[in-house]
Amino acid sequence: MTTEHQANRGIVKHSERHEGPQKHIIVFIFSIILTAIAFAAVMAGGVNAAFTVLLLLVMAILQVLVQMGYWMHLKDRGHLIPIIFMIGGFFVAGTAIVTALYWVWW
Repeated sequence: MTTEHQANRGIVKHSERHEGPQKHIIVFIFSIILTAIAFAAVMAGGVNAAFTVLLLLVMAILQVLVQMGYWMHLKDRGHLIPIIFMIGGFFVAGTAIVTALYWVWW
């Protein structure tokens, strides 16, 4: 090993800066707004039930994406394997739900 190699050993170079609290605060406010919209849709009794369910599903999907992307840091590099396993888990869970529904209804 050269002396340059020995001097740089154990040093990890980061190409990106740390996000800081600004993005976390913005994402937290966005999560609160999504929750408030979903709560208001349920509390407003005059809204069509099908529209409310659709709105809740959209809000839930957005909330999951925000939580995974920013709080679990899946948007960063190097998180491909956890993402692949989560997609596989969603596929297995979806298959199990569809199978159970068909089994019960048929």
